[in-house]
Amino acid sequence: MTVRVLLVDDQALFREALAVLLGAHPDVEVVGEAGDGAEALDRVAALVPDVVLMDLRMPVLDGVAATRRLRVDHPGVRVIALTTFDDDEDVFAALRAGAVGYLLKDVSSARLVEAVLAAARGESVLQPSVAAKVVARFAALPAESPEPAPQPLVVPLSDRELDVVRLLAQGRSNREIAAALYLAEGTVKNHVTNVLGKLGARDRTQAALRARALGLLP
Repeated sequence: MTVRVLLVDDQALFREALAVLLGAHPDVEVVGEAGDGAEALDRVAALVPDVVLMDLRMPVLDGVAATRRLRVDHPGVRVIALTTFDDDEDVFAALRAGAVGYLLKDVSSARLVEAVLAAARGESVLQPSVAAKVVARFAALPAESPEPAPQPLVVPLSDRELDVVRLLAQGRSNREIAAALYLAEGTVKNHVTNVLGKLGARDRTQAALRARALGLLP
């Protein structure tokens, strides 16, 4: 199925470039644009996109407030924050508001398309630097009980991503993981990318170590 995307950014030139980039992918359709959060709410109501790429710092209504409204009025629409800023205040405000992903505008085109498709599948995507902030914030929280939480992440790994990280920790290649889980190798590659982002890991080894430290591995 084609993923319907709405672009929300106060820079018209950036929206136009983004529309061209995403429109070149056969599985993505840019159905509209908005220049601020208030306009985005109207466009979502009229166009019912699957995914909204949302800038955060905009006039009239900022991206965090717009995301919070969308979570209430259109809970089926998935919002990915796409912004220049990755300071803690913006990151955690966007995630608390209901964004399922957080990417910076210097992200590669391939990674951006992967994120849009992942969001449409119900998955979450974080820039590695953002995921590291999330992990660090939770690591600094005092323990409320002697038992660790099974998923101490703001954006937890999905069941399939947990399957992938367990096999990844065993040193399996993408091809071996694909065979074990009856998935396409490209799908496994996407899952590995998501796992690295959520855990804030640079590579597969670091991902396995962090997953084990967080209690996600047996």
